[in-house]
Amino acid sequence: MPYSSLLPSTGQFSLFSLARLAAFTLAFTGALTSCSDDDETPTTPANPAKITVPQAALSPEGVQYDEANKRFLVSSRTKGQIGTVKDDSTYAVLADNAQLISTIGLNLDAGRNRVLVAVSDAGGNSSRTSAATLRKLAAVASFNATTGALISYTDLGSKAATYTQHFANDIAVDGQGNAYITDSFAPVIYKLDLQGNATVFLENAEFSGGGGFGLNGIVYHPDGYLLVAKTSDGSLYKVLLSNPVLFTKVAVSQSLTGADGLLLFDPQTLLLVSGGQSTVFRLTTTNNWTSAAESGKFATGAVSPTTITRRTPADAYVLYPFQATSPRFAITKVGF
Repeated sequence: MPYSSLLPSTGQFSLFSLARLAAFTLAFTGALTSCSDDDETPTTPANPAKITVPQAALSPEGVQYDEANKRFLVSSRTKGQIGTVKDDSTYAVLADNAQLISTIGLNLDAGRNRVLVAVSDAGGNSSRTSAATLRKLAAVASFNATTGALISYTDLGSKAATYTQHFANDIAVDGQGNAYITDSFAPVIYKLDLQGNATVFLENAEFSGGGGFGLNGIVYHPDGYLLVAKTSDGSLYKVLLSNPVLFTKVAVSQSLTGADGLLLFDPQTLLLVSGGQSTVFRLTTTNNWTSAAESGKFATGAVSPTTITRRTPADAYVLYPFQATSPRFAITKVGF
């Protein structure tokens, strides 16, 4: 039927005619949309439930979501690089350097357009390991988040030279740009300021892992303190930036043994990944992290989860590195 036949003659415009015209317009528009969709390439769903990346033996330890470039950043324990992951599962190298033996925790300081990475050498399958660095290396490197160009590389372990073993693990950045880095083999937290000055921020025997992993995940709370997790016994610490020696242990009834990466979801909510328990715990507080209680948990299965990142105000994604010999790894949306 010609479109013009739906138009009423002068003086005959009725509600019935208007209804016929509206119905035809909807049908015609829908037909055009359908034809257009047939010619388009299907797109990846927004915020996919799981992104499986076909990269063999990458063994990523750290993950951050880069909102500006719509991609994830991942480290590599085995290849010592920083890579990017798109929602369509494509992987690309963002930064690489001979000094990066194993890249562990990441922190994307988006406001300063830099990505910081903890650098260590625990041996294993790293192709760059050596007797000079094996279980002795703790460093932090900073790269331009857009280009991947190296900004700085700072040795940290020499600041705590009384300890023979080191493993820089995770990084938090405060509002002034100071970075705080955990050492899992020595009971210390390092501080690196924007001018490149590295110091031991806090040292205490309580942070020792007793031959295993001690301090691990670390986050900055906007009220002026750090929350830090200890892998060996699941302790969670609150460390004041103004007076770190007065640190306290957060009272939590839930066992957090195997604690790894942390994400402060909001001032009262902390997401904690336990690789040893294959679980992401949601912890909440009502007293400024004097104590906390479990308010949800997400079982990952036997995929060796390491850490977690926020993608949207409502969504967090956990990293599944699988094993070093696996031909893939995954980044999965958390649901409680």
